[in-house]
Amino acid sequence: MCGRYLILSSPEAFRRLFAYAQERAFPARYNVAPTQPVPIVRAAEGERQFALVRWGLIPSWVKDPRSFSLLVNARAESVNAKPAFRNAMRRRRCLLPADGFYEWKHEAGRKHPFCVRPTDRLPLAFAGLWETWMGPNGEEMETAVIITTPANRDLSLLHPRMPAIVSPSAFDMWLDCSRVDALTATALLGPAPEGLLQSYEISPAVNRTANDGPALIESLRQQPASAETVTPTAAAAKSKPNPARGKGDLQPSLFDDLP
Repeated sequence: MCGRYLILSSPEAFRRLFAYAQERAFPARYNVAPTQPVPIVRAAEGERQFALVRWGLIPSWVKDPRSFSLLVNARAESVNAKPAFRNAMRRRRCLLPADGFYEWKHEAGRKHPFCVRPTDRLPLAFAGLWETWMGPNGEEMETAVIITTPANRDLSLLHPRMPAIVSPSAFDMWLDCSRVDALTATALLGPAPEGLLQSYEISPAVNRTANDGPALIESLRQQPASAETVTPTAAAAKSKPNPARGKGDLQPSLFDDLP
């Protein structure tokens, strides 16, 4: 399961890793949540392309997104069989730039949040799928889902699943939907190598999607017993609640600072 993740590296670092042509400036985000805009990298006309899409896939055949369940993750084991994913697996595979993710461990009747980051602190690529949904009045929305796999040994005690991480050497193979079929691409969706990631417990402040800032990824052992840390952006979101969301689920825009 991957329901929150991190985007911390500089735009230049992501551009070097994913080799897309566009120069896009975007801020670091410490609490990326479903329904927010997220960056993806996909192949278009033989080149890698940066794009912003909504996290939460809507298949093209859905008539009313409001009555359709939010698809944040897709299981690697069934991604070629599920109607919601199989066409995208054949034709619309993508990568999601990231610097880690959050997971919650069930222990003693409580959920304890953990931050999972690369040991070397270099950016990662989550395997994903994207779709374009067209509405009855011509409206159009691009959306994406993160593919998950069984967790590796390092993370299995924390949670049974983890995002599928694609190595840079396999980027071309994953993105080339015209020459690499879905079943062949599925072979890239194994658990991450042992030692690639480290996890540590963090403050429950991450539970609130409005909270966003570097304090969220500090180890719980290094934090004083204090209140949640909220950025000015999140504070503004608190002052203008969205009636479509619950009181504890306010979300700032992922790319408020884009030009």
